[in-house]
Amino acid sequence: MKRARKSTFPIVALLIVAFALLAFFGISTRWGDLTTTYIKGGSNVRWGIDIRGGVDATFTPPESVTDVTDEQMNSAETIIKTRLVSANITDYEVYTDSDRNRIIVRFPWKEDEENFDPESAIQELGAMANLTFREGSDYSGEVILSGTDVVSATAVVQENQTTKAQEYAVSLELTSEGGQKFADATGRLINQQIGIWMDETLISAPNVNEQISDGKAQITGNFTADEVQDLADKINAGALPFALEISGYSTVDPSLGAGARDAMLIAGLIAFVAICLFMIFVYRLPGVVACIALVGQVAGTVAALTGFFPVFNSFTLTLPGIAGIVLAVGMGVDANVITSERIREELHHGKSIDGALTSGFQRALTAILDGNLTTILIAIILMGAFGPSSSIFARVLSFVFRWFGQTTTGAIYSFGYTLMVGVILNFIMGVTASRLMLRSLSQYKALRKPWLYGGEKA
Repeated sequence: MKRARKSTFPIVALLIVAFALLAFFGISTRWGDLTTTYIKGGSNVRWGIDIRGGVDATFTPPESVTDVTDEQMNSAETIIKTRLVSANITDYEVYTDSDRNRIIVRFPWKEDEENFDPESAIQELGAMANLTFREGSDYSGEVILSGTDVVSATAVVQENQTTKAQEYAVSLELTSEGGQKFADATGRLINQQIGIWMDETLISAPNVNEQISDGKAQITGNFTADEVQDLADKINAGALPFALEISGYSTVDPSLGAGARDAMLIAGLIAFVAICLFMIFVYRLPGVVACIALVGQVAGTVAALTGFFPVFNSFTLTLPGIAGIVLAVGMGVDANVITSERIREELHHGKSIDGALTSGFQRALTAILDGNLTTILIAIILMGAFGPSSSIFARVLSFVFRWFGQTTTGAIYSFGYTLMVGVILNFIMGVTASRLMLRSLSQYKALRKPWLYGGEKA
C-alpha cells in the first residue's frame, strides 16, 4: 500500500473547516442600510412557505370548460405570474400540471403587511385577465382593443427587410371587428405608441409604423426568443375565455412555521453533537475523522441551498427538505460506522494498521455504494415525479411519468433535492475525504496504536 503523506490530514481538515465557515456564515459587508454579499451563507437560505408562512393554492379551469389546450394553460400561468409581480410578490413558485389541467401556486406572506388577506389575494390571481390596447403608453389613454378582439398571438422568427438579419417578433391575429378598430387606430396613430396592458401593468408599447388594415400585425423590436414568447403568452392570457377556479388552498402562519424550523434545527444540532460523541467514544480516531467529514457534508448541503456556488441557483428549503438533510447525515454516519467496523474486524484478525485500513476500506465500499446509489436513484425519481415538468429529471423520466402524469409538490421535491445532494456529498466527504485523513493520521508515530483504530489495547 502506498502510504499517505502526513501533511494530507491537516490540509484536508483545514479545507473542510474553512469551507464550513464560509458556507455557514458567508462573507458580506454592511454600510448603513446597504448590505453587499460576496459569498452567500446560511442566512441566505430561502425558506419554504411551510416555514416562513404563506399560501398554497391550486387553480383549475371551470368544469364546464373541457377542451383546455397546453397553450391556454401556459397563458393562465402567465396571468398569475404577472399579477404576483405586480403585487410585489417576487419570491413565488408557480407550477403548471398540464396533464391534470391545474396550476399550483405558492407564495409567502407579504412582508410588513399585517392585514394581508390571503383569500382575497387568491381570488384576484384567478380572475379573468383584463387585456387592453390603449393610445400612448399611459393607462389613461383611450382603449383601442380588448382581449376579446384578439384571436391569437404567436412568437415568430422573420427576416428584417432592411438588414436582412433574422429577428424575433410577435404575430397578432385579430377578429374582424377588432381588425376594423385596429385599422382606424393605426391610421391616426402613425409614428405614435400603442400601449398593451395586462390589468394595470404595461407589458409592451410598440410604435405604429403604418396603418394595419388586414387584422394581422407584428410587434417587432430588439427581442430575444424568450422575450417574444413571454409577450405572446401575456397577450394570449388576456384572450382566455375563462377565469380560473380555486380547487383548494391552505395557509401557514409565519410564527408556526418559524417555530417548527427552530425546533428542528435545535434538535438536529443536539443530535449531531450526540452522534459525534458516540462515534469518538466507540471508534476513537476513525470517529474523530468521521465527525470532521460530517461537518463538511452538512456545510456542502447548505452551500448547495444558498447559491454559494455561482453555477447553481439558490434552492427553497422546506421542512421535508430539512428531513432530507437529516436522513442524508444519517447515511453519512452509517457509511463511517461500516468502515470503522470493517477496520476493527481486520485488526482483530491480526492485521497491521496499514493492512487493516486497506482491507477495511475495500470491504466497506461495496456496502456503502449499494445503499447510497439506491438512495440517489430514489431521490431522482422523487424529483422527477414531484418537481416542475421542465426540470432535467422530469424530462429524462418523462417516458415513465406519461403513463400516470406528474404531481408537482414542492415539499417532496425539496426532500428529494437535499437527500440527493447529501448522499453525493457523503461520497465526497464520508468516503474520499475521511479515508485520506485517516490514512494520513496513521503515518504519525504517536498514532500508530491499534486501539486508536478500534483494536485491543496492548
